[in-house]
Amino acid sequence: MMNEEIPNLTAFDQAALDQAFAAVEHQARNDAAALDNVEALEAFRLRWLGRKQGLLNEISSRWLKAAPSEAKKPVGERFKILKELVERLLDESSGTGPSDAALAAEAIDITLPGTRRLTGAEHPITRTLNEITSVFAALGYSVGVGPEVETDFYNFESMNFPPGHPARDTQDTLVISNQDRRPLRDRLLLRTHTSPVQMRTMETQPPPVRIIIPGKVHRNDAQDATHSPIFHQVEGLCVDTNITFSDLKGTLDHAMKALFGSAVKTRFFPSFFPFTEPSADVQISCIFCGGKGCRKCKDSGWIELLGCGMVDPAVFRFAAEKQPAYDPKKISGFAFGMGVERIAMMKYGISEIGQFYAGDMRFLSQFS
Repeated sequence: MMNEEIPNLTAFDQAALDQAFAAVEHQARNDAAALDNVEALEAFRLRWLGRKQGLLNEISSRWLKAAPSEAKKPVGERFKILKELVERLLDESSGTGPSDAALAAEAIDITLPGTRRLTGAEHPITRTLNEITSVFAALGYSVGVGPEVETDFYNFESMNFPPGHPARDTQDTLVISNQDRRPLRDRLLLRTHTSPVQMRTMETQPPPVRIIIPGKVHRNDAQDATHSPIFHQVEGLCVDTNITFSDLKGTLDHAMKALFGSAVKTRFFPSFFPFTEPSADVQISCIFCGGKGCRKCKDSGWIELLGCGMVDPAVFRFAAEKQPAYDPKKISGFAFGMGVERIAMMKYGISEIGQFYAGDMRFLSQFS
């Protein structure tokens, strides 16, 4: 019986209703008697109880809704009985299924071990980034983020790299193409350090500021065992009144001990960075030999790990253009930066930086 085979009722007296509903009930019983597998059972359910094209829905539309007001009650009562019959036939037929052989073929042995789902793990770079971030978060630092495609102003000029400054050449910058017609400070490039976020933060937030900036940076470096054109940095900035170099030394000494163990010692050597004055390189006592001297530290007992210094007043003057509170006569601050891959290589004994990016599951599975 297709939907088109359900006729419209022309009479709604008791005899006509008995005849019409009896025919439909007979068809439902015949359909139920023919069920012999799960697929047929589902087809029966959709044929009779389907919401849009089911036969009961069609009967409701053609007979119940079309009935005159005085006939709606008897039609409704018979329709309810018919629906209960179809649902009962469906329930009774649910026991009808495929043959024993078919059931055996589809059986599942629940005593067999299940499919093992491999557990994921943080990439060693991500893990190291999170470890560094947690150390400084415990000191009250928040996390700053910024775009990887930067302008020359934020990447260089505001960090006290004026045009023609020789320190620009040491950055090996990857410049976005077709920028020649723009003013130099507006030209786009891939950031060579996360320092631009320091300036962006100071422009929008008055002091005091304590932020760390983890992120990806890009330089036109040749790939070798310790260099990659893409790597990660964590930089930090602390600005307030009466910030001294002693605060910087204490902060970094605590951070190195938190990362490498309480036995680690730190020492500072004069250096140069355009955006800090004075500047220093930070060394830690070799974590492999305890400072006695080995191949890892070139028998010196020390490993150079990061750079730092007091924020140059020129950087504060750039920030003061939009945030006057950064008056270098009233505030001071320090900044530092470290390479994440270098720290990860030390912590996990990795000798080749390219292993971080090769996607070799044999290598990465060691960290799961």
